[in-house]
Amino acid sequence: MKMKLLALSLLLMAPATAQRLPVATDISAAEIDAFIDALPKDQISDRAIRVVDVGGYNTGVFGVFRPRSEPGRAIRHDTPVTEIYYMLAGTGVLVTGGTLDNEESTGNSRLTGQPNYAGSGISGGGTRTVVPGDVIVIPGNTPHWWQSLETDIRYLIFRPDPESLLQLK
Repeated sequence: MKMKLLALSLLLMAPATAQRLPVATDISAAEIDAFIDALPKDQISDRAIRVVDVGGYNTGVFGVFRPRSEPGRAIRHDTPVTEIYYMLAGTGVLVTGGTLDNEESTGNSRLTGQPNYAGSGISGGGTRTVVPGDVIVIPGNTPHWWQSLETDIRYLIFRPDPESLLQLK
């Protein structure tokens, strides 16, 4: 009798258990290195490695190569998508927060379709030197700017996307 009850309970639980188990997305270090190695070296490259539906919203993993000669302008994305930087290689000075100087529209983001803005710098932000292993969390709609780069830099950006604006990949 105990065996029949156990078997019945396992049968009844199986569909619910199967639905609750999350599916993981794996990206190996070798895949990340190969992906970033293949990015153009003469421009700022920020491209999706993977974007997955994690149950009600999307999350993206992006590879970035930024050449020392191209630190870029100060930017602000008008979106709820947070950016989490994980520095792989290189050193630079990152400014976050405050307000964009001489803010102007640069059109809609190719990633989210939401408005982007750029400026000549940032007033009132926090400044820090970023090195490999550092993690920086930049909430959506927060100005950020690589003020200077000591070397080329390579990093990952994790983008939790509560409105599922990022296209799955």
